[in-house]
Amino acid sequence: MKQKFPPLNEQLDLIQRGVVEIIPIEELEIKIKRSNETGIPLNVKLGADPSKPDLHLGHTVVLKKLRHFQDLGHTAILIIGDFTGMIGDPTGRSKTRPPLTLEETREYGNTYFEQASKVIDGSKAKIFYNSEWLKKMTFEDVIKLASKYTVARMLERDEFEKRYKSGEPIGIHEFLYPLAQAIDSVVIKADVELGGTDQKFNLLVGRDIQKEYGQEPQVILTMPILPGTDGIEKMSKSLDNYIGITESPKEIYGKTMSIPDELIYIFFELVTDVSRDELRLIKQQLEEKLVNPRDLKRKLARTIVAQFYSEEIAKDAEENFDKIFVKKEIPDELTEVVISSEENKSIISLLRNVGAAQSNSEARRLVEQGGVILNGVKIFDINFPLDLQNESILKVGKRKFYKLLIKERR
Repeated sequence: MKQKFPPLNEQLDLIQRGVVEIIPIEELEIKIKRSNETGIPLNVKLGADPSKPDLHLGHTVVLKKLRHFQDLGHTAILIIGDFTGMIGDPTGRSKTRPPLTLEETREYGNTYFEQASKVIDGSKAKIFYNSEWLKKMTFEDVIKLASKYTVARMLERDEFEKRYKSGEPIGIHEFLYPLAQAIDSVVIKADVELGGTDQKFNLLVGRDIQKEYGQEPQVILTMPILPGTDGIEKMSKSLDNYIGITESPKEIYGKTMSIPDELIYIFFELVTDVSRDELRLIKQQLEEKLVNPRDLKRKLARTIVAQFYSEEIAKDAEENFDKIFVKKEIPDELTEVVISSEENKSIISLLRNVGAAQSNSEARRLVEQGGVILNGVKIFDINFPLDLQNESILKVGKRKFYKLLIKERR
């Protein structure tokens, strides 16, 4: 029986939500019409190099678009770049990336798919590791592939152009990265490929290489780069401005409440499933100052937690947040840490020993910035005299609470 899909305008309405660019939209319309007529779903590709095992909300922007295509009846194809990950995507890099082993990229890839399945329907998605075909290519195959693109075209890429002009080395293997990921599109016969705006060059190379191999080129959809919780830089673990999708509900809720007001609409649009009508209402409420932005932020935090957990857990996370930050109470759930008073003569050693700081410098920064409270007293002096009592309460930052259990002397 021929598969049925929603009408063209209905599909485009969902597909275009939050999208920066569709290249070219005319070809996408042709592909959707043909799909509707034949009952054959589109192959929608998303490539991911698993250089880090943990996903945050920034990663979910393209994953959610992939889910949109799934909801419309099309085939989601996730390409885990375990082979291209060894090269390293030069996007956004002023220097050559350090190489990873195939074992590392495979391990990260498994974790990536498990976490991605929190957003896409993993049971219906197709997953491939591009080492399945790239590892089998001979040197002759690589030469033939490389002959289909020019150095001049490669140097049009911003990162390469800047590095070339500044005298920063560019490895020949980095030129092979966009060509290798383009072969992924050829192998799976991609109709559509998704990526962030920073991936536009790579996706365009995919179109060109498909043409060289006699295929109809894929349509490209680029998605915005999600800002981090600081509202300045893109969301990144290295910048510590991220919201991890496997973090606890309380962490996700609390971090979401910390974002600047100007990000409320962007987060609703890119990382939630609220309807278009609701989005328009949220936009109007913010622009015309019809509601307190904090109320909308609470709704956003509940919505995001519920997406990864449940409505009930989201409600519990909100109640916990209110208890700590609105009512200024101590939470019921504390991290209990058994310590020795002899080994914790200073606030620096205490922060290190309970795991609140990874280094003395980090502990010193927490104290000097006013992020440490012991039994209700805020500590600013790293030489603060400690008189630790059993079941003292240590608060570090906004959301970390520790109950200190003093180990008895022998």
